Amino acid sequence: MTALAALRGEFDALNRDYLAIHKAKEDLFWDTYMAVSDDDAGFARAEGAFKDFISSPQRLARTKAAIAQLEALPAGAERDALLHGFNGWQALFDSNIIESDEARQLMTELVALESELFSKRRGYKMRHINEAGELEEATLSGLSTNMGTNRDEAARKSSHDALMGLERWALDNGFIAIVNKRNALARSLGYADYFEYKVKKNEQMTPDQLFAILDDFEARTRDANQRALDQLRAKHGDGALLAHNLRFHMSGDVTRQMDPYLPFSKAVERWVLSFRRLGIQYRGATMQLDLIERQGKYQNGFCHGPIPSFFDGEAWVAGQINFTADAKPDQVGSGARAINTLFHEGGHAAHFANVTQNAPCFSQEFAPTSMAYAETQSMFCDSLLDDADWLKRYARNGQGEAIPDELIRARIEATQPFAAYAERSIAVVAYFERALYALPENELSAERILQLARDSERRILGIAVSPRPLLAIPHLLNQESAAAYHGYLLANMAVYQTRAYFIGKFGYLTDNPAIGPLLAEHYWGPGNSINHNATLLRLTGEPFNARYLADSCNQSVDEAWAGAQKLIADAAVRDYPAQYPDTLAAHIRLVHGAELIADNAAGDAAMFDRFESWVASHYPASVH
Repeated sequence: MTALAALRGEFDALNRDYLAIHKAKEDLFWDTYMAVSDDDAGFARAEGAFKDFISSPQRLARTKAAIAQLEALPAGAERDALLHGFNGWQALFDSNIIESDEARQLMTELVALESELFSKRRGYKMRHINEAGELEEATLSGLSTNMGTNRDEAARKSSHDALMGLERWALDNGFIAIVNKRNALARSLGYADYFEYKVKKNEQMTPDQLFAILDDFEARTRDANQRALDQLRAKHGDGALLAHNLRFHMSGDVTRQMDPYLPFSKAVERWVLSFRRLGIQYRGATMQLDLIERQGKYQNGFCHGPIPSFFDGEAWVAGQINFTADAKPDQVGSGARAINTLFHEGGHAAHFANVTQNAPCFSQEFAPTSMAYAETQSMFCDSLLDDADWLKRYARNGQGEAIPDELIRARIEATQPFAAYAERSIAVVAYFERALYALPENELSAERILQLARDSERRILGIAVSPRPLLAIPHLLNQESAAAYHGYLLANMAVYQTRAYFIGKFGYLTDNPAIGPLLAEHYWGPGNSINHNATLLRLTGEPFNARYLADSCNQSVDEAWAGAQKLIADAAVRDYPAQYPDTLAAHIRLVHGAELIADNAAGDAAMFDRFESWVASHYPASVH
């Protein structure tokens, strides 16, 4: 056997072994998070096995040896492809390696602590007063939607009280021990604290580099944020800035008025049609969507891929991808939230279904995949939902009538003043987490952490407490997403840079079939083989630039409405393509736990009909 053939065998075995252990972990992750299984112990074991695989010093050493052997061989197509693949594996192992016995033991203990907290969290019940004035159990998204739409202030306050209760519950049920353990792990690896560890691992930057960007953005948007709060207080009184009232006064009535035009039952159809018309293809991926709330189910949308897409030699391995929402279809605003989740998580799925490298390490969501890079893909897709031309083409009521221009203007009047606030609501998490992990161990008490949370909210948001209190954000409790939330803000900066490029090149985004192929080529195809900045350079020709998002946040209502009017007018006379892709090139299953609601085996139209019928029969109040 030649040296090249031996290395090919070793490379194939590495791909195969990773796929098996990754899929086992992700399948159990889905079943436990969807409350289909209560095998928390099995999931913890699978998670531990996966961590052991990606942090194995032996595999890293063997990968480095393979790279050295390949570099000594003459260049050629097979040698170069293997070298590329092994370099991808080295990046993965380097990002996750835990070389000392002490650190490996700490990681094992951390996984156990987080598994225990997750198991307890699944049994924790939150209650609030709903639209009908009844006390009911509620999910995170249900609480948030109620605060935005319920006309009864006491009901809105009950939702916020539930979130404040969740903060206290997390602190009393293991979160402080997890923070301590995370810091111990980071320090055993030579980092100052867990925040520094995660930022360097995930984004390949130091905390100082990150906060140079965040501080600049905070300074650029500070006045716009304060101006919006002052206007809200002047219009509605001091009570408008109370946490339980803020979202309602920002958008409550507009959300309610828009509800008939964004019904939950039509969300899947509008997602599929819109993505098809963008030219987005999923390359044969199998996708499972679980969209509706359920007792014990994880209370936040997410996307993950049990089978990462890649080329296994000449053979294409299509992705297997799941994503979820926790919609309550008969709640006002649930349709808008559902379509947002479908575009966001569907954007993640499009990304991970289109990575065209030669190993699965390039197409998985963990380090060295940057969170900011991953979230750019999903947030670009959900940004389209705010575009006036998208709303005019897709937001229609039960009679087929398009959303009126005056309602689009009312929405801009409600949201544009708070564009800076919305982005600062992401930034505040990073400011809080940096300070949290910098606390000395003897100061890590529930009261000190809550004080730190409120101080962060007051400084960055300008209010006493956030409508979404910091410790009620589920990302902070999970190791993969903790100390990484700033990725959403970095991503949105890249989103607005990308939007500006496409608008400059084509003049429009909605239903533009050139966009999907360009995203697939420049952003999705490389996977994590290049960094986030390099993907932006490939498409836009410009390195990362935060100015586009800041400029958008600082627009006046009149400026934003003028832009919307132009989008509507241009769309009305544009010659859209006569033909779009017939399908998303995906096998789609819509499930509710273990129940299959509908699939597209007989075509997309049949799936849409079955989904609408299921929603109508289970949630008759949701049908307008």
